[in-house]
Amino acid sequence: LLKELEIPYPKFTSVETAEEAITACKTLGFPLLVRPSYVLGGQSMKIVINEEELEHQVIKILGQMPDNKILLDHFLSGAIEAEVDAICDGDDSYIIGIMEHIEPAGIHSGDSYAVLPSFDLSAHVLEKIKEYTTKIAKKLQVKGLINIQFAIKNETVYVIEANPRASRTVPFIAKAYQEPYVKYATELMLGVKKIKDYQFKPVQK
Repeated sequence: LLKELEIPYPKFTSVETAEEAITACKTLGFPLLVRPSYVLGGQSMKIVINEEELEHQVIKILGQMPDNKILLDHFLSGAIEAEVDAICDGDDSYIIGIMEHIEPAGIHSGDSYAVLPSFDLSAHVLEKIKEYTTKIAKKLQVKGLINIQFAIKNETVYVIEANPRASRTVPFIAKAYQEPYVKYATELMLGVKKIKDYQFKPVQK
C-alpha cells in the first residue's frame, strides 16, 4: 500500500528460518530490527549489526515461539520517531495530535516518552506527516481512529507502521486539548456523524 501511495518506508521482509534471515540480510543491509510478529510491547525485539547476532536472535525467537513469523526491518540509525493519532470517517480525516518521541527511533513506543505538540520537527516534516496520514487513512477507509508511527531521517519521513485502531496516546491527547475525541471517533464508527459535522477548537501544533 505504501509503495502504491509513493510513501517512503524502511526495507523489510518476513522469514521463518535462520537461513532465510541470513539470505534476506544481504538485501536489507545492517543494522536490522528483528522482532516476532503479532506480539505486544516490543517483546523479543532487538537491533542486530551482523550475521552472527541475527542468527542468534532468530534462533532464540523460534525457540520461544516456534510457529511465529519473524519480521526484519532495515533499522534507520539516528532517526527521530514521531506518531500521529487521527479520527476518520472513511473519506475525510482530522489529525488530533502529532507527537514527537524524546528517545531516538528504536525504543518501543510503550517504553518511550512522547511530547505533544512536537518540539523539533520542521515545517516540511510536519507537512509530510499530515499528507501521509491523510492518504493512508483514506486508502484504508478508516472509520474511527488510526495511529501511525514515523521515523524521520535527513528530513525524509518514513512510515514504520499504521494501526487502524485506538492507541494508548488518545486519552492523553483528549486531556491535553480538552476535546472528547473518543466520543467523536465512536460517532464516526457508528456512522451518525462525519468529520465535517464537527467544529474543532484550535489547538497548538
